[in-house]
Amino acid sequence: MKTIYLASPYGFSSQQKEVLLPSFVTTLQQIGLEVWEPFVRNNQIDFSEAGWAYNVGQADLKDVVESDAIFAIVNGTPPDEGVMIELGAAIALGKKTFLFRDDFRRCTDSENYPLNLMLFTGLPEAGWEQYYYTSIDEISSAEKALVKWIRGEL
Repeated sequence: MKTIYLASPYGFSSQQKEVLLPSFVTTLQQIGLEVWEPFVRNNQIDFSEAGWAYNVGQADLKDVVESDAIFAIVNGTPPDEGVMIELGAAIALGKKTFLFRDDFRRCTDSENYPLNLMLFTGLPEAGWEQYYYTSIDEISSAEKALVKWIRGEL
């Protein structure tokens, strides 16, 4: 089973963690992925101990390195800086990259991309839209890149 790192800012808000995050995890699991969701995976860290922040960052980076791909929720203007670091690391490592944005605001000067052009450097120049998702329902589409990647078609 392929692993996917779910980069998201939704674990910082109790309501988003309870309402939004589970939908992404469930949808990704239902299409056959093992989801590495950092807010769950790093709950084993004792936040009362000195150095916890460094340990969390190192654990998250280790998961990005060891996962097969990254699915990054890039809502916001600009998107969450932690998600951007995780995404940048995944791109630098040559990981398969999938972006999700259902935020209608544009935050770019580019005529082609709805976000900073650097976020698209992990996607193909032609057909990048197949790696870009705008609804949870779209994640399980057999016509989009994620399902094709799971099937070994990419």
